[in-house]
Amino acid sequence: MKKLKNGWVQGSTQEFLELSDADMAYIETKRALAACLRDQRMKRHLTQTELAARLETSQSRVAKMESGDSTVSIDLLLQALYRIGTKRRQLAALL
Repeated sequence: MKKLKNGWVQGSTQEFLELSDADMAYIETKRALAACLRDQRMKRHLTQTELAARLETSQSRVAKMESGDSTVSIDLLLQALYRIGTKRRQLAALL
């Protein structure tokens, strides 16, 4: 982190939070999967409520999934994407 005038510092989120490269890769992967779920839902013209019904969960849970909430696992995001018909090669293209 670079020190600036008046006590300010300049740096990345990774530096500020002291995250490893592996931590950052995990976070970026989760964000990509969450965005993909939202994109796939919208591509299929589904509301969050309709997607929730297909996944047998609640609309609020879908909202958390799409926002990458800390209570949502990557495993759950992958299961949801596969259940709505997303192909592995589509997911591989994200990473």
